[in-house]
Amino acid sequence: MAPTAQLSIPKAIPVNQIEPAAKKTQIPRIVSAAIGLIYANYLYQSYIIGEFSAFPEPVAQKLRRALYYSNYDIQPDNALKYYKQALTAAEEVGMDPFSDEILGVKFQMASFFENQLHQPKMAIEVLERVRQSCLDWERDVGGTPKERGKRTRVLGQCVRMSVKLGELYAGPEIMETEHAEESLVWAVTTLLKEQNRREQEGVQDEEGEWMNPDEIGGALESLATHYANRQQHYLATPLYLQSLSLIPKSNCHAIILMTNLATSLLLQRTPSTPYDPPSDPTTLLTHARQWAQKALDTADAIPPSNRNEECDEGCAVAMYNLGEFAGLAGDVGEARRWFGRGRERSKECGFGEGVRRCEEGLRGLEGR
Repeated sequence: MAPTAQLSIPKAIPVNQIEPAAKKTQIPRIVSAAIGLIYANYLYQSYIIGEFSAFPEPVAQKLRRALYYSNYDIQPDNALKYYKQALTAAEEVGMDPFSDEILGVKFQMASFFENQLHQPKMAIEVLERVRQSCLDWERDVGGTPKERGKRTRVLGQCVRMSVKLGELYAGPEIMETEHAEESLVWAVTTLLKEQNRREQEGVQDEEGEWMNPDEIGGALESLATHYANRQQHYLATPLYLQSLSLIPKSNCHAIILMTNLATSLLLQRTPSTPYDPPSDPTTLLTHARQWAQKALDTADAIPPSNRNEECDEGCAVAMYNLGEFAGLAGDVGEARRWFGRGRERSKECGFGEGVRRCEEGLRGLEGR
C-alpha cells in the first residue's frame, strides 16, 4: 500500500514478569508492526507538483520560485509569499480552484509547514480550510448531473485530507486524539457510504471510478491503528481484517496487517454486558498465535521478486510476538526458539531494533 512503512517496536514487559494469559492477569504490550502513517503520506505523494506545463505561465513562474525557496534555498517567508502569489495568479487566469493542480499547490503548502518548518498546526489549518471549501462545493454544487465526475474526485480528496488530518492531530506535537478520531471516522464512513451507494444503485454516467482498494484499505488501517494506539483493540481488530481483505496476499503489506491483527486480538478487551461476556484470554491467545504464524506462512509464499523491507521486518516482528505468545502460554522452550529466530532474521535484514528486542526476550527467559 503506497510507500514502504517503518516498523516500530514499543517497550514490552519481559516474559518472566507476567503470568500466563489463562490466569487473566496483566498482558504485555506485545510488539506491533505499527504502520498507521503509511496511507496518510499518500496525500502529499499523490499531489507533488509535476510538469509546470499544466499551469499557465503566470502561475508556473510563481510556483518555480515557491518550490525553489521550499526545497533548495529554504527561505520560509519567500516560499509562502510565492505560493500565495501563485494562487492569486491562478484565480486571475480562471483556473478551477478544485482542480488537481490547484489542490496540489495547497497540499504542497501543507507539506512545507509540516516537513520543512515542523509546524504541524499550520499544516492542519491549511488542510482544514481546503477540506471545508471542498465540502461546501460538494454540498452546494456536487449533486448536479454535470458535476458528477468532479464530485467523485473532490469527495475522494476530502477523504484523503481527513486521513492526513487524523495523522497530524494524533502526532506528538498536537496530541488531539478526539479530533484525530473524528477525522478518521469521517473518512472511513464517507468512503464506505459512497462505495455502498455505488454497489446498490450502480455507477451513474460520468461519475468515474471511486477510490481504489489500496486507498480504502489504507484508510481502514489508519483508523485501526488509531484505535490500537488508544488500547481499543476490539475496534481495531475488524478494521485490520477489512483492510487485509482488500490487498493480495502476494503483497508484503499483508504480513504487516496480519502481525498487527495478531496483536489486537490478544490485547482486546471488549466492554462486557450481561448479554456479551468478555472474551476468554486463552482463546484470544490461540487466535493471536494463529495469525502471527499465518503472517510467516504468507511471507514464505511470496516470490523473492515481490519481497521488500516490509516482508523481512514484518517476519522478524511476527517471530518476536510468537516468542511472547509462547511465554504467555508457559512454553519457555518455544519462546526461546522464536526469540532466537527473530534475532537471526533481524540481523539478516539489518533490523537493529528487532535484534535488541529479541535479545531482551531471551534474557527474560534466563533461569526459567
